[in-house]
Amino acid sequence: MQKEKVKRRLPDWFKVKFPTGDNFHELKEKFSKASLNTVCEEAACPNIADCWDRKTATFMILGDTCTRACSYCNVKTGWPGFVDKSEPFRVAMTIKQMGLEYVVITSVDRDDLEDAGSKIFAKTISETKKLSPQIKVEVLTPDFNGDPKLLRNVINAKPDVMNHNIETVRRVFKKVRPKGNYDLSMKFLLDSKGMSPKLPTKSGMMVGLGETKEEIIETMKDLLRNNVDLLTIGQYLRPSKKHHPIIKFYNPKEFTELQKIGMELGFSHVAAGPLVRSSYHADEQHNAAVDKLISQSKR
Repeated sequence: MQKEKVKRRLPDWFKVKFPTGDNFHELKEKFSKASLNTVCEEAACPNIADCWDRKTATFMILGDTCTRACSYCNVKTGWPGFVDKSEPFRVAMTIKQMGLEYVVITSVDRDDLEDAGSKIFAKTISETKKLSPQIKVEVLTPDFNGDPKLLRNVINAKPDVMNHNIETVRRVFKKVRPKGNYDLSMKFLLDSKGMSPKLPTKSGMMVGLGETKEEIIETMKDLLRNNVDLLTIGQYLRPSKKHHPIIKFYNPKEFTELQKIGMELGFSHVAAGPLVRSSYHADEQHNAAVDKLISQSKR
């Protein structure tokens, strides 16, 4: 059964480019032929036209069905079924054919699997780097239930950025992520840096779920205490009437202020804006983190 769309009037600053470019249609056809999922489509990302027209994309592995039921998410929930062992190679081949220089690989939660999907993540990274040696690979992973051994599977494959989204502030967390754990996610990020100190770590937040400015700043501080380098902040957009309501629309000035606060607190890079998502212009964030790490090593 299809989800009922929400009819809403967005603020004037929400202007999204309609997907009409040749690159957009070319990529859509390639993804379809390869039977691959993209978070761009599954999560109804507002930046799909911009990213695809620039020939960049985020690949969603391990199927299109999630074992969790976060109240903000547009990805369908259920029991995912079998794991396609050929998927890492197919993703790597598609990336090579597209000639990409930077990719983001993410997934649904796979609590049904003993390894939570971590080995498929690792295989996708290694296959991608084997076929495209110069490419930079960012992974946006689930929490793997906080198991360090599963996290190690991914870290050992040598991604270029390790991303795990905290999504929201502590008070709101359980309301929208009932199967998640705020402190576990923070420790997951800390463990990532501990396993690979030079690996840039990253997290993302949505605003508009009922949090306060003070809570956003406290979450920023929590992320920094857990050695996170990069941060994205974007407006929550309600996918359907069954999802969590939008409590507030933040205006561009408020996003600029949050970006400034984050940089002053110590992040290597902060991307904040109404349409910012965790993988938006991810290559720019990676370069900022690397530049800061190089600068620190010279001191």
